[in-house]
Amino acid sequence: MSQITEIKQHIAILQHLVHQKVMNLDLPEHPNRLYEPISYFMSIGGKRLRPVLALLAAELFGKEAATAMPSALAVELFHNFTLLHDDIMDKAPLRRGKQTVHEKYDANVAILSGDALMVLAYQQLLPADATQLPALLHEINKVALEVCEGQQYDMDFQDRERVTTEEYMRMIKLKTSVLLGAAMKMGAIQAGAHAADQQRAYDFGLYTGLAFQVQDDLLDVFGDPEKFGKKPGGDILANKNTYLRVKAMEIADQTTRVALNSWYAAPDSEAKVLEVTHLFRSLGIREMAEGEMQALLQRAFAALDGIESANEHAKAKLKAFAEYLIAREE
Repeated sequence: MSQITEIKQHIAILQHLVHQKVMNLDLPEHPNRLYEPISYFMSIGGKRLRPVLALLAAELFGKEAATAMPSALAVELFHNFTLLHDDIMDKAPLRRGKQTVHEKYDANVAILSGDALMVLAYQQLLPADATQLPALLHEINKVALEVCEGQQYDMDFQDRERVTTEEYMRMIKLKTSVLLGAAMKMGAIQAGAHAADQQRAYDFGLYTGLAFQVQDDLLDVFGDPEKFGKKPGGDILANKNTYLRVKAMEIADQTTRVALNSWYAAPDSEAKVLEVTHLFRSLGIREMAEGEMQALLQRAFAALDGIESANEHAKAKLKAFAEYLIAREE
């Protein structure tokens, strides 16, 4: 059995374990319009990548994966809380092909159910060792504020014509990557890792998350629609600031910047996607983004390699998992 096959099977087992725990949450029946939307939203599923990272972190330090289940569930419920509220702010009609909560019910129900989901996320930490709770609570509080900061930066950038690459990377770090870092760190805390190794585990998750987001930006424009599951250029049509767009605006000459701005201001059309993609290609943006993604991945691996006390087999699994995430085509 190849290493990548082994890691895929192991990840699938952990994903299933988390999914079972999530679907078996002991939620009250009443009031129905508070808890039913939570059950509905959690049933939509997802890859459960963040909780899996917490479980893999426990294995990294020689513990059973289930040691970090309180952190895994807390991270997963918190992540879904952010998605539920993001959908409201984005006025998104669908999430993973299903109606969003605010569309299926209404915005007020979605807001309140999201608030309850965040409280439930914190409750998942109660079974953790009492001596670890302060550190776990500190980490989830820290990441909760950072995710809010990242979301605000993202909204602020929507009203700006120019965003620097540095600003964009800070935004995706806060909005997306810090939660992967926190998942790793919380798993390490529950496994009894020393503070320095907790930070290295965090850094591995953080840089893997950044690479993951750059890859996501790439797939939206250059991904195979048959494998990616949707037509390319969704981010272009939505006029989103992505790594590709901000990098292009940063390196382009005045004529090309004017052309990019003109196309981004144009109504949605197939021509808009084709022309912006052509400009990205002419500037070598795809290659730059791929280079940035690989550089981030190497920083993640360097952090992991710095953990001398780690279980080497578990370390290899984490590296294979990160490579699998970055090599994905969907």
